[in-house]
Amino acid sequence: MKNNHRFFPVDAIAWGVLLFTLSAQAQEHTGPSPDDRFQQLMDIVDRQQREISSLKQRLTDLEMTQRARGLTAWDTAQISPSDGTAAGTAGAAAGGAAGSSGAGSAAPIGQTQQMQRSESEAQRSPGEEAVVQREHAPLFDKKLTIDAGLSYGYYDRRQLALTGFLALDAIFLGTLNLGETKASVWTFDVNTRYGLTDRLSVAVDIPYLYRNTNFISGGVGGASTTISDISKNSSAIGDVNASLYYQIVKESTGWPDIVGSLRVTAPTGTSPFGIKLVTPDPNNNNLQTPERLPTGNGIWSLTAGVSFLRTYDPIVLFANVAYTYNIARSFNDISAVSGVVQPAKVKLGDVVQVGAGMALALNDKTALSISYSTAISRASKTQVPGGSYTKVAGSATNAASLNFGINYAIDKHWTFNGYVNAGMSPDAPNYVIGVRFPYTF
Repeated sequence: MKNNHRFFPVDAIAWGVLLFTLSAQAQEHTGPSPDDRFQQLMDIVDRQQREISSLKQRLTDLEMTQRARGLTAWDTAQISPSDGTAAGTAGAAAGGAAGSSGAGSAAPIGQTQQMQRSESEAQRSPGEEAVVQREHAPLFDKKLTIDAGLSYGYYDRRQLALTGFLALDAIFLGTLNLGETKASVWTFDVNTRYGLTDRLSVAVDIPYLYRNTNFISGGVGGASTTISDISKNSSAIGDVNASLYYQIVKESTGWPDIVGSLRVTAPTGTSPFGIKLVTPDPNNNNLQTPERLPTGNGIWSLTAGVSFLRTYDPIVLFANVAYTYNIARSFNDISAVSGVVQPAKVKLGDVVQVGAGMALALNDKTALSISYSTAISRASKTQVPGGSYTKVAGSATNAASLNFGINYAIDKHWTFNGYVNAGMSPDAPNYVIGVRFPYTF
């Protein structure tokens, strides 16, 4: 009878065991040594450390970019918003390194790229924006801002006039006249700013002034102990100006925020030239006052400036420099003497302005600032028809002030800016107190 059982080669088992053993021994002899495997792991760790350092640098760059309200040219080249080429390359390298060790992947790099994109679209904190609006330049990413402000300035000037001579170098023989002028100026203005692009902005400022001045002089009836006090006031629109701002450099790790500006001021206010002096007190010929008070300079002017801003959390540093060129203008009459008409051309002295300061952010919404500024004006000149320019004595000035401010972001639209300026030189106002309420749309 035929055997139907399948034949199973028992010797094949022995041959299989032998081949498996030989294969394992060959793999053991041909595989990397423990030293080689250790070196491979060290190489992987080294690559990962380089990736971590690179990511830290990118986060620092993005933080500075956030304060600058946009990407810098370097950031744009490094991070493509469409495909993320740079981050993708880094992710592939990190993924290859992590894959060699069998732990980790490229996912953290991709998440970092997404974080970079979201951070690059972020803006300065509200408190920082308030400092920028007050001390530096317009917010270029805001299409429209209406900034209304009210300020009060106080001036106090005293002048001692001596008419006579000294006898024996100690005794004065003659007339002493003490004159004093106290002036208060209220200014309400509305500054409208509009961002044409993310780097270019225009602004128009329209001021309205109310002036009240007390003229005080001694010598009524020849008596030095008797004084006369006359008050004058006026109110009218001031000199309207229009400005153009361009952001030259956006703040980054290596550069501050740099903004250039150009301002044109028109003589829309009441001109000071040709205002006649009168003697309001018939008993005191020493006191002379103007018929009316001016609210403008009476001339066209151009101002070019550059401002800088740098953020070092929680401190913001800022500085500015500007030059004002006053355009010469002819007037039909510049004489202050009643009944006298004197046509002439007037060239007010050009002005150099310099300022610098710092702001301290107390929190996301509040910041305190302190700064010092000075405006140095050259002497003014007049030119009569057919003659040459003549300097006006005592017209050169140096107005320096120490400024304190507080900036508070009420909400995403309203901001409160308060400031106090203390005069540091005789040509500056004694003090100026003001508040502003910018509203951004």
